[in-house]
Amino acid sequence: MAQPLRYPLRRSRTNNVIAGIMGGFAEYFDLSATNLRIAFVAVSVLSAGIPGILIYLALWFVIPRE
Repeated sequence: MAQPLRYPLRRSRTNNVIAGIMGGFAEYFDLSATNLRIAFVAVSVLSAGIPGILIYLALWFVIPRE
């Protein structure tokens, strides 16, 4: 049986704090945006912060707005 098509990953306009990236991931994967934000910040802090900031900035420019 074929699975239904998913809509493309987009930055969220309604569930955003900075750029809507974590809100977009939360909507796409049907998860809690708050939990994703906490996990992203924790991983970024544990990896010295700079890689997390660079990844976030790259995603900001790569993922289109909803």
